[in-house]
Amino acid sequence: MLDANIKGQLKAYMEKLQQPIELVAAYDDSKKSEELKQLLEEIEPMSEKISLRTEESTEVRRPSFAINRVGTDIGVRFAGIPMGHEFTSLVLALLQVGGHPSKASQEVIQQVQELEGEFEFETYFSLSCQNCPDVVQALNLMSVLNPNIKHTSIDGALFQDEVEQREVMAVPSVYLNGQPWGQGRMTLEEIAARLDTNSAEKEARKINQKDAFDVLVIGGGPAGSAAAIYAARKGIATGIAAERFGGQVADTMGIENLISVPYTEGPKLVAAMEQHVNEYEVDIMNMQRAEKLIPAEQTGGLHEVRLANGGSLKARTVILSTGARWRQMGVPGEEEYRNKGVAYCPHCDGPLFKGKRV
Repeated sequence: MLDANIKGQLKAYMEKLQQPIELVAAYDDSKKSEELKQLLEEIEPMSEKISLRTEESTEVRRPSFAINRVGTDIGVRFAGIPMGHEFTSLVLALLQVGGHPSKASQEVIQQVQELEGEFEFETYFSLSCQNCPDVVQALNLMSVLNPNIKHTSIDGALFQDEVEQREVMAVPSVYLNGQPWGQGRMTLEEIAARLDTNSAEKEARKINQKDAFDVLVIGGGPAGSAAAIYAARKGIATGIAAERFGGQVADTMGIENLISVPYTEGPKLVAAMEQHVNEYEVDIMNMQRAEKLIPAEQTGGLHEVRLANGGSLKARTVILSTGARWRQMGVPGEEEYRNKGVAYCPHCDGPLFKGKRV
């Protein structure tokens, strides 16, 4: 199942396990179950902290497997075989359930740990989807951090009957407690903020306490990042307010038109961009949607930018770099059926339409 090179790398990662984990497999008579069995039997010997057993319950999806921290309620479940883009999700799940710490910020970790309520998440993914791992990995980590959160990742191409019954027509599609909850790429911060009912109010209070900026950039794409870097290099008090740092670039898998870079991928470019911005004293305010600009002429002093959460930012200079959106065709029903039959990525959503007339 795994070639020698990948086995070697995975075995090295498994040395980082701090607590014993148990792989609990649910098989059936399918070929995919045979592949899953082979994969799990290759993983088990990689560490003394890994054990493998067969699931007895008849109520779980098959083929599937859980990764559980022994003696606790902490764990995640994959329905299918997490290869392709999801192989990294498998590796992270093994490590995090095994006690290896996450690189997420302490502020977000605490926010997740303090969430109250019972959250049963299910995420439908496809192995060829480049946006799905972000959602799968975020929800897996949340289920490790908070025992009230459970998460199952489901390969939509493998569970076609379930996909048709729930009318899943785009991935990633997230269900919470049996009901549709979200679609598309979402970060850990975005999911946590949405579940934390007081997050907008708390964030608005923090925003309102900030001093006025010399330069405030609205938008966190390439243009906004470049503007912030050039301002901050001059010692100017600079801030970025962005609905999502990276913008549309984060959703673009292949980028071949960036001068001096023959090829890169959107998530890599955004990560490098954020690292570059963070080398300077730039206040990055992510998940902030600007709704209104009040010019200095009307305030009698500074420009004011009002945000959707009720917060307000002030600055001597405001740079608008709001970027782009996916182009719409303007045909009837396009918006209403977005992600409900109107799809944007043949790699991500294509497997859900296998064998159907499109």
